[in-house]
Amino acid sequence: MKKVVIIGGGAAGFFTAINAKEFNPELDITILEKGKEVLQKVKISGGGRCNVTHACFEPKELTKFYPRGEKELLGPFHQFMTGDTFEWFENRGVPLKIEEDNRVFPEANTSQAIIDCFENAVDNLGIKVLKNHGVNSVYQQNEKWIINTKNQDFEADYVVIAAGSSKKIWELCQTLNHTIIEPVPSLFTFNIKDKRIIDLGGISVPNAEVTLVGTNLESSGPLLITHWGLSGPAILKLSAFGARILADKNYQYNVLVNWLGQDTKSVFSELQQLKKSQAKKQVSLKSPFTDIPRRLWERLVTASEIKNNQNWADLSNNQLQNLANQLTKGLFNANGRTTFKEEFVTAGGIDLKEINFKRFESKKHQSLFFVGEVLNIDAVTGGFNFQNAWTGGFICAKAIAEH
Repeated sequence: MKKVVIIGGGAAGFFTAINAKEFNPELDITILEKGKEVLQKVKISGGGRCNVTHACFEPKELTKFYPRGEKELLGPFHQFMTGDTFEWFENRGVPLKIEEDNRVFPEANTSQAIIDCFENAVDNLGIKVLKNHGVNSVYQQNEKWIINTKNQDFEADYVVIAAGSSKKIWELCQTLNHTIIEPVPSLFTFNIKDKRIIDLGGISVPNAEVTLVGTNLESSGPLLITHWGLSGPAILKLSAFGARILADKNYQYNVLVNWLGQDTKSVFSELQQLKKSQAKKQVSLKSPFTDIPRRLWERLVTASEIKNNQNWADLSNNQLQNLANQLTKGLFNANGRTTFKEEFVTAGGIDLKEINFKRFESKKHQSLFFVGEVLNIDAVTGGFNFQNAWTGGFICAKAIAEH
């Protein structure tokens, strides 16, 4: 009986174990988890509802959500895709639902549905799950793998490393001749102290565009003002694609915010129209743009050097131009970052050049596999990091089962 040891009791580890055992019931599979609990990230993801995947059903389109891994995941996504994720969970009694923003959750609206599904499957299939089993070393001896933990040693024919962003495991991978791309944070909010947004926490605009000054990086989508600065999908996407650049800048950078997602020229001519149509009305009292909440509008008006009591008719062309600029290319200085909730994601991990993505197997050692976030693959928020775990786990499981 061939033995498989999976290091890491998270999403990728469980998915690999379950699929491998279903493909080949003869396998003896053990999951080693260093902590007291398994599936911790599944539990807290998506505000405790578990954002399982994303409703994007085109492999090429899906890869565009991965700042690192875009090229490498195209082939794997042709083998196990978001539609397969739906089918996999539904076949096991966990129907999924698509929400307005295309994020996908269990219909039960709780991550417990996913956890129960996995735990029932490992019980029924006879997969051993050992908690408090942190791994100290992995090495080969007489064509077998020896996995050393503080409790005992394990012998295996196949080893799957699915331990997420673990510094200790990355160091262990280096002892196996793998290159680690230095990890840096990937999803974070921008720390900005600016009088235009101070005390406006909770205000959001639906279609902003954000550009990282001095780069060609830009992003669009909902933008949220927080206690620390700016967040929301538009910012988180920019933080993911700019993770390396922002780390190199030591998190001191400038961003341009286009609150309306329209070009400056057309906004300027809209403001000129308002000067005529709203001539006797006070500028700061009411936002003429439905996407700009009144309190934010007041701040942008003040920043445009328009007095509180000025009417539209009294505005000079200069003031109109200032206002158009504030609305479409407001410059904000960011200093530092704040981790996005519990969904901490890093850019970094095993160098992708060292992996055979047809099997998620090491190119340096046969029968050594890597799945999930231990690889230098990460994505924007929205269920994509889990989809990487499911796809890698499925392909790896198949490769081991058919070996």
